[in-house]
Amino acid sequence: MSATHPSVRPATAPSTGSSRLGLWRGGHVELAGEQALLEALRDVRRAVWIVRTPEGPALADGGTVSTETLTRGSADTTDLLPVAAVAPPLHPQDLGDPGFRADLGLRYAYVAGAMANGIGSTAIVEAMGRAGMVGFFGAAGLALDEVSAAIDRLQAGLPDGPYGFNLIHSPAEPALEAAVAELYIRRGVRLVSASAYLGLTLPLVRYRTHGIHRDAEGRVVAPNHVLGKVSRVEVASKFLAPPPDEMLAELVRSGDLTEDQAEMARTIPVAQDLIAEADSGGHTDNRPALALLPTLLALRDRLATEHGYAMSLRVGAAGGIATPDSAAAAFAMGAAFVLTGSVNQACVEAGTSDVVRQMLAAAQQADVCMAPAADMFEMGVKVQVLKRGTMFAMRAQKLFEIYRSRASLDELSAAERDQLERMIFRQDLASVWRDTEAFFAERDPRQLERAATDPKHRMALVFRSYLGQSSTWANRGDASRRIDYQIWCGPSMGAFNEWVRGTFLEQPANRDVATVALNLMHGAAVRTRAATLRAQGVRVPTTSEPPRRRADLEERLA
Repeated sequence: MSATHPSVRPATAPSTGSSRLGLWRGGHVELAGEQALLEALRDVRRAVWIVRTPEGPALADGGTVSTETLTRGSADTTDLLPVAAVAPPLHPQDLGDPGFRADLGLRYAYVAGAMANGIGSTAIVEAMGRAGMVGFFGAAGLALDEVSAAIDRLQAGLPDGPYGFNLIHSPAEPALEAAVAELYIRRGVRLVSASAYLGLTLPLVRYRTHGIHRDAEGRVVAPNHVLGKVSRVEVASKFLAPPPDEMLAELVRSGDLTEDQAEMARTIPVAQDLIAEADSGGHTDNRPALALLPTLLALRDRLATEHGYAMSLRVGAAGGIATPDSAAAAFAMGAAFVLTGSVNQACVEAGTSDVVRQMLAAAQQADVCMAPAADMFEMGVKVQVLKRGTMFAMRAQKLFEIYRSRASLDELSAAERDQLERMIFRQDLASVWRDTEAFFAERDPRQLERAATDPKHRMALVFRSYLGQSSTWANRGDASRRIDYQIWCGPSMGAFNEWVRGTFLEQPANRDVATVALNLMHGAAVRTRAATLRAQGVRVPTTSEPPRRRADLEERLA
């Protein structure tokens, strides 16, 4: 143990009584100075023992602990010191739910979330998998051939996993959602993150129940694993319940399930694992994590008892996980795992541009706002985006206000049309429609069929074209469209930037997802150990745990 104070011994033996934790004999003892205590806590592989000496609390190392009692007149008490507190070893691999780690084949209960349009890239997923964590490919918004190519790469690069893919609820394009679910089934993708769901859909239930069977001991086995990303109790309740009977009946009628398989499906939840999505980037209800996570944990316990599942239900925390303290807080509240999103988008592996990484690295916690979502535009659903350095949110909101107040493009005033064509689309609306028509002719022709008879839907498709392209411009780093970048981002990005300011991670070029993840997990272990001592009455410095280089972390965690 490194020492900043000289070794001390008590001038006299302790008086009567004994420590609740025992008595320390032998070894090395040094006064518990602030720096020495911090360094001891950072060695997460070793216990930290605090003993009481006449000079004050001290760190003890290399001795032994006994449970003997000291009384007046006891013999040979000169080298016994009462133990005041202890922080057991806590490797970051021990944080979270061990069943979650075992089921997904992980070393760490850490997840990199699926950021749409491939921002949650194959490079992120590969880096996570090789570091003993799991990442989800951001399939939302991509064409089927792009998702299929990502499956090819990940199944080759991580043949034994772990890796996952996103399955997003697409109320405006149900055929696309069904096609993605079918692709996952056909290609043997065993792990999905189900996001933005307002309720269950048949493609999701089909994916979950596909291949369900009994093992040699008669236990029900569902090969496909779902993590349900939720922020509302009513949606969480559906994910933690068995698939609805009407959907199972439909799958039996279509030949996707047998009657026996449908009966097995009634004994499992749609999602064994929930992601409690608090205030985050992208689709979010801006829920506070301190309220959301305990609520969903209580719901989990109630529904587990109600349904009598043979498997355990688990809830992880997402939204706001950006510093060691936030990760430690999530685990302290009972999170089975933590999931990060915004902070990964600023890393070198993210499927976006360098200019976006620079913009994210400059963000502060208040530099975010809500804006209309492209995929659920007509429903008024919003996403959280970066507002600093871009006018996307303001322009997207203007489009939604016009959509609500007009029945068709023909009803636009001259001023409105001029504003849209000159400032937002930068071309006449007739040209915008031709481009939009060509896009949907390939992606989902049924949208065009509806637009042919519904002028308001046609207007929505035109407006959605701006919202959809704005994230593409950002990912490509299109300099001519920088003012229109849509960058999904939560306030956690600002918290991360504040934590790493003045360190090597301040520069985006130094941010890689594994180094960020290991720092968060190591720091969470250190902060948890500090809290353990604090709860036993030890004054522990509240200094934030600084980020460390990858080599340093790996040496500390070896």
